[in-house]
Amino acid sequence: MSHHKPNPDKNVNLTIDGKPVCVPEGTTILEAARKVNVKIPTLCDYPDLRRRAVCRLCVVECDGRGKLLAACANEVWEGVSVITNNSRLISIRKMIIELMLANHPQDCLCCIRNTNCELQSLAERFGIRSSPFPQEMKEPQPKEIACGTLVRDMGKCVKCGRCVDVCQEAQAIRAINSSHRSIHYEITTPYKQAMSDGPCVFCGQCAEVCPVGAIYEHDQSAQVWADLNNSNKYAAAQLAPSVAAMLNDEFGLAPGTITKGKIVTALKRLGFKQAIDAEFTSNTASQEEVRELANRIKNHGKLPMISSCSSGFAKLVESAYPELLDNLSSRKSSEDIFDALIKTHYHVASGMDPSMIASVSIVPCLSKKFDALRSGQEYALIPLEFARLIRLAGIDLNNLPESPFDSIGPDLSEIRCHVDFAESPPGIKEIELDNGIKAKAMVVHGLANARIVMDAIRKGECDAALVAIMNCPNGCTGKGRGANGF
Repeated sequence: MSHHKPNPDKNVNLTIDGKPVCVPEGTTILEAARKVNVKIPTLCDYPDLRRRAVCRLCVVECDGRGKLLAACANEVWEGVSVITNNSRLISIRKMIIELMLANHPQDCLCCIRNTNCELQSLAERFGIRSSPFPQEMKEPQPKEIACGTLVRDMGKCVKCGRCVDVCQEAQAIRAINSSHRSIHYEITTPYKQAMSDGPCVFCGQCAEVCPVGAIYEHDQSAQVWADLNNSNKYAAAQLAPSVAAMLNDEFGLAPGTITKGKIVTALKRLGFKQAIDAEFTSNTASQEEVRELANRIKNHGKLPMISSCSSGFAKLVESAYPELLDNLSSRKSSEDIFDALIKTHYHVASGMDPSMIASVSIVPCLSKKFDALRSGQEYALIPLEFARLIRLAGIDLNNLPESPFDSIGPDLSEIRCHVDFAESPPGIKEIELDNGIKAKAMVVHGLANARIVMDAIRKGECDAALVAIMNCPNGCTGKGRGANGF
């Protein structure tokens, strides 16, 4: 096999399980197999992460040779004949899965990832109901709940390394690493410190890529349910605009089936007294930020002003770039504004003690969950948690009538920056502020790229007036997106 630098303009012809396929040079066997709808099992492979070849589930035979190759880490070559599925390969894969299960807790029914676990799906695919290997008796590892946002249950870790790659390479945070070798190999944190005490900024990317229940969101749905059924509590909810689309995915419905109006009806049936559109508080935050930037420009304040979709980025600045703390925007988050508004609004209207008012933000991702909880809000639910409430109440979300949002303030939809950074591609933009003031803004996707920009700011090499950081590597689009706007 050639090891020269691949030429993506050159095509390679091969066969996979007898099916001819033509792919660009440099394509892995796993990627080529997907081109012809051949599903090679894998646990460690994940889009945009480096090739690790750790789990070995994807091994294949090439050209009839006895040597097995990891399909995720080996590139195709001209004329190769790949076999992905025979009795030998099935036997090897079953043994690997059985070994994993022998070292894995047998608590699928109460696991947060039950029915949504890649290891469980693989066991089902290969017809594995039990492992012939003795269950390894290990002392149970305590779960860690970090900042009310992330749960680490390392007793369930399958050591695929996805979380390490996304944390160290895609995000350049290095809050998760690996240590030791052979049977002592483990996924851990620097110096085995708690996630809340380390450099973690709670971007949620580790939970996004974890194939099992080793890292996941801290579920607050049961606590919210208890408050909804407490007659002494007054509960209000704020809904982020992107949640409706995510619920379509969660319930397996066609895009557009679940609308914000249907969700408002569901919120009222759950027992929420008020349902607020997060567009209102997001626009309020936008107004604050536009005003602050204009003021800095007019009065020669600290520039560039740095904005982010989550206060998790502020945590990164606090630990790694303390000299740039004055560059951070001082505006409050959408969730913080909602919490303060609803408690003040209802306290004034009814005289109820604010401690008896439960404000619940329904947010699109873990990054925004951390944002809400760090600002002092009691509850923040991501779509998965909200869906659990809906299922628990037996609500048929698809067939609900539409209901309008409640109002707690004037319409601010026209008072905002002309660029919606949450959906904007990375790069330099020109934005217009109040009174015709124009400024250069830089949109940055992902924390690894943010570090590069922060280093440039530190050196005085950034001429943008505003730097807008989107924590997720692909910006606030698709799974795990964070911000609701400027």
